[in-house]
Amino acid sequence: MKGAAVGGGGGGGGVCWGGGGRARGPRGGGGGRGVPLAGAAGTPPAAGPGVPRLDDPVSAAWNALAGVYDPELYLDVVSLGLVYDVRAEDGVLVVEMTMTTPGCPVSESLPEEAKAAVRQAAGDGLPVDVRVVWDPPWDPSMMDGTAASALGFRVM
Repeated sequence: MKGAAVGGGGGGGGVCWGGGGRARGPRGGGGGRGVPLAGAAGTPPAAGPGVPRLDDPVSAAWNALAGVYDPELYLDVVSLGLVYDVRAEDGVLVVEMTMTTPGCPVSESLPEEAKAAVRQAAGDGLPVDVRVVWDPPWDPSMMDGTAASALGFRVM
């Protein structure tokens, strides 16, 4: 949502609202960093289990993460803007992601789901390290337009 303003409505749910700041990544702003996302909120994108692996492990990881969903909102972690970076570092696929608040109830399970999805997409031989980071803090402007709209935020 680079350049978009998000405001009004929304709140509650599995992502535990709160925070402030800006996401990092190839496109800056919100999620969707070069991966295909759902056409409509709540519709799974062409990613996750059963999707053919991509040749590039980083692209495969982004694609797999687009298939990891918040259990209450059924929106993926990429379009929610929770994934800040995916990179290969010394033979390890590193995923930097955040939660919307430090006390989020899915703060233990969501990174584990992300790790399992990336491991499956990238192949069993490549180690995966999912790091939960808090800087920058998450805020609703990090969501892509589809996720923001699905949660009742006005996208300008």
